[in-house]
Amino acid sequence: MQAWRVHRNGEPSEVMELEETDRPTPGDGQVLLKVRAANINFPDALLCRGQYQVRPPLPFTPGVEICGETEDGRRRVLATPALPDGGLAEYVVADEASLLPAPDALDDAEAAALHIGYQTGWFGLHRRAHLRAGETLLVHAAAGGVGSAAVQLGKAAGATVIGVAGGPEKAAVARELGCDLVIDRRSEDIVAAVKEATGGRGADVVYDPVGGDAYAKSVKCIAFEGRVVVVGFASGSIPAPALNHALVKNYAILGLHWGLYNTKDPAAVRACHDELTALAEQGIVRPLVSERVPMADAARAVQRVADGTSTGRIVVLPTGGTR
Repeated sequence: MQAWRVHRNGEPSEVMELEETDRPTPGDGQVLLKVRAANINFPDALLCRGQYQVRPPLPFTPGVEICGETEDGRRRVLATPALPDGGLAEYVVADEASLLPAPDALDDAEAAALHIGYQTGWFGLHRRAHLRAGETLLVHAAAGGVGSAAVQLGKAAGATVIGVAGGPEKAAVARELGCDLVIDRRSEDIVAAVKEATGGRGADVVYDPVGGDAYAKSVKCIAFEGRVVVVGFASGSIPAPALNHALVKNYAILGLHWGLYNTKDPAAVRACHDELTALAEQGIVRPLVSERVPMADAARAVQRVADGTSTGRIVVLPTGGTR
């Protein structure tokens, strides 16, 4: 089969190589899946750079989530492939117990993009922050893969959603997603804009996959008893929270590592998937897939995600087609 392999750490476009290799062999409790669509995530770039919290042995194949089919072709499923044999390949193995049915309302590319980003958004907004209807939600990187999911889920929960994006093109995408207000961080003052939009009160919930300056500005416009959900550090800068500030302003800083729920509370993951499937069936959420690319273009696509120049999701279609 064909698979993208990384033999040394570095920038994705420099270290990813398309090779012929053997199909992975399922172990106990695992199944072999044919990849129909592989969604690219920022962790794929971090894996290439050797900066992710999980460091598979070299060589490895990146790709942390797919839509695939079982060997008999009867089941279309969502899966997180078992590293070091990731999803940017024609075949993967995955734990059978963790497979989730792909929603019929979504095509292969959209289904592949419903898994990690939307689960992260749902757990972050509902399980961790307990977002309530009528509250104000501030979403950083609102036009990106993780942020766009949070925007849709926030609107579905009845929140007023303020999206932050970088540049006019991404700001336009955030508006199309349904943000009630979009702030272009390159030309507008985030803190002033949030305070003006909320009558000085601030955002009740902040969804932050960026870190760095985004976090620093968020805690300057957080509401009384607000909640900051820390999802990631796409900026490359990990903030050092001033806990005295959190105490004085009475807000909570909540960390979210969605992957832990797979081991600590797998039933909650399945319940979340059922809810996401229902929202997809109703047309309330639909992953923003900005590009569907062939296998040969996967390295360039991962590099674009790494550079922050993409919007929504870029999905690789190994067989060149989708349902």
